[in-house]
Amino acid sequence: MGNTSSDLRVIRTRASIKKVLIELIEEKGFEAVTVKDIATKANINRGTFYSHYQDKYDLMMKCEEELLQELEKKIIKNLPEVISNLAPTSSPSIPFTILVPFFEFLNQNRGFIKALLGAKGDLSFQSKLKIFMQKTLFDNNNHPIFKQKNLLVPQEYLISYIASAHIGVIEEWLNHDRGESPKEIARIISTMTINGPFFAAGIMK
Repeated sequence: MGNTSSDLRVIRTRASIKKVLIELIEEKGFEAVTVKDIATKANINRGTFYSHYQDKYDLMMKCEEELLQELEKKIIKNLPEVISNLAPTSSPSIPFTILVPFFEFLNQNRGFIKALLGAKGDLSFQSKLKIFMQKTLFDNNNHPIFKQKNLLVPQEYLISYIASAHIGVIEEWLNHDRGESPKEIARIISTMTINGPFFAAGIMK
């Protein structure tokens, strides 16, 4: 019972610290945030903070790692099953099918991701998302979505294009508190991904 109570206390403390970090990033920007700011706002002493994290950078790194690990667990590991359940002729549906749970996850973690991708957040997080997308598309064990032998352009350019497009849409959706549901935003970006921006703009039929 004692261990359970201790574990719950640790979970609650870390959740409180993370919540405060998000609020402070939005308020004053990550670089300006201090451990004292975090401890004061979370109503803990600095000793408690340092019992969990080395400094604010360690806190940020661990929060990002947890986010990406959860994303990998919920998305990447389920991709083979998702794709195998699609009809053989339904390849155009693959981007939409994959993106729905991806945007649902982003929506559930909207506050943190919005803080990370914002101008006051962590500029390196975009690079981490890019690496995550590469892993999803090309390095997913024996079930990569894209196969190197089929590519018509160099992999690095394709990854940069896809990552930049998706991150741009994510930022627009989160930063402006757009009202589209995860399913609606997944359909929007799938339309642009599958058919291209000229089709989405009504120039090409």
